[in-house]
Amino acid sequence: MKLSIRFFSIILLFSCSMASAQKLNNKWTPLLTADLKYWDKFIGVPHTSLALEGYPKGDGMNGTPLGLNNDPLKVFTVEMVDGQPVLHISGQMYGGLSTKAEFENYHLKLEFKWGENKYQPRLKDKRDNGIIYHATGPHGVFWNVWMRGHEFQVQEGDMGDYYSLSGVGMDIHAGLKPGTTRPEWIYDPAGPLVQFTSDRTPASTCTHLGNYEKPNGEWNSLELYCYGDKSIHVVNGHVVMVLQNSRLSPHEGAETGFIKGKIQLQSEGAEAYYRNISIKKLDKLPAL
Repeated sequence: MKLSIRFFSIILLFSCSMASAQKLNNKWTPLLTADLKYWDKFIGVPHTSLALEGYPKGDGMNGTPLGLNNDPLKVFTVEMVDGQPVLHISGQMYGGLSTKAEFENYHLKLEFKWGENKYQPRLKDKRDNGIIYHATGPHGVFWNVWMRGHEFQVQEGDMGDYYSLSGVGMDIHAGLKPGTTRPEWIYDPAGPLVQFTSDRTPASTCTHLGNYEKPNGEWNSLELYCYGDKSIHVVNGHVVMVLQNSRLSPHEGAETGFIKGKIQLQSEGAEAYYRNISIKKLDKLPAL
């Protein structure tokens, strides 16, 4: 028993040192390595369509998740291409790859492209992925897989959209999208400031300003600026959304400030790739 406790303590100290090693400065810090040493995996509920023995299955959302760092189908792997690490996300199961460290006041940049394969329960839907930032709280609070946070949507035709996940909020200048059967909001720098929360208001998503995504199979440059309670979504050099007043916004009780957390990359039924994932300290928001 004493040996087990001592061993656990050594592992815990090692994990903490790995996280603290990522303290940011004004130079780019690479986050992607061949062994994914800066990241944790969390795999959600296996879909009934999967040939995965020994685990209870469900519809992909409801059921028992596989949990932390249990990835039998290798949903998240790293491939070395021309000597550089490339993250391969198979998309076979819903999952999240989250940084071990939390970040505050930063500029994140990465490159992304779609693969070919799609899986249940999203075979007939758009290819989908996403970057959850300020990710906090326990794994699995959203659909038994993802953490609470703001989502920089990565979806076919919708790169840069905003989604509020599990009790967070942002304010965005936006206008109603014309010609829709239900209210849909689109980012409009000249529009009124609208509240977007998952638990308090009818509006929890906002559409990007314009579609600057490259054709499937080509690499896209995605950037995220976070400073204080503000953030900016950038797709291939184009600002597609500016957000402010980041906050925890539970269904009941007081709203509170929300300015830091982990970064979580999604697996959501579609094959995808990331490379050149880097982050650096931000002293102020740029004039974009």
